[in-house]
Amino acid sequence: MLKLYYHPSPNPAKVALYLEETKTPYEIVVTDTRKGDQHAPEFRAINPNGKTPALVDGDIKVFDSTAIMLYLGEKVGQFMPAKTPAAHADFYSWLMFVATGIGPYCGQAVHFKHFAPEPKEYAVNRYDFEAWRHWLLIEERLAKQPYMLDAYGIVDMSVWGWARVIPFVLGADAWERLPSVKRLLDEINAKPSAQAVEAIKTMHAFKTEVDEDSRKNLFPSNERLKK
Repeated sequence: MLKLYYHPSPNPAKVALYLEETKTPYEIVVTDTRKGDQHAPEFRAINPNGKTPALVDGDIKVFDSTAIMLYLGEKVGQFMPAKTPAAHADFYSWLMFVATGIGPYCGQAVHFKHFAPEPKEYAVNRYDFEAWRHWLLIEERLAKQPYMLDAYGIVDMSVWGWARVIPFVLGADAWERLPSVKRLLDEINAKPSAQAVEAIKTMHAFKTEVDEDSRKNLFPSNERLKK
């Protein structure tokens, strides 16, 4: 059985959604990043980058959520694009857009808005601007068609992972500018597969507070500022 090393955040969630959608058996291995599980030697042996998610499939280890989605798509054979160069060009382009744009800029926007010490005006402005710019491109795409590609698939699942946290990233009124993203989010949220993913965080014990120990585990770079 596949083992998914999991914390209830956007990137692990999209992998769990794929597994639920395809009814692929898997086991959750709790990897609580606020407790520092990602820094444990046994986890670093799977993902040397110390990030969730990671996947173990027998003797095979896969890390980075986009790599995992591609691995599962090829292994399971569902929710992949048509086997044509044009379809794969769109697929790779938008999948990597989420991986290299949506995820990093949203993550940095959250960090500087909610966790970084002052002064931070420059950083908040930069990452909020870029997060909005990326999401508005997704909005433009979804305003023209129901899904990111010709049919519901891996790219939509990847968008869903991050769309779930848009109000925390961009503000409570963000949906006013992103109605098509909200439409896709609501459609996927209504699926039993998505509801099963959301239930994972209630079925397992994850630390919810961000205290001093959590900050050390989540933001180890801060320790250099104390020297």
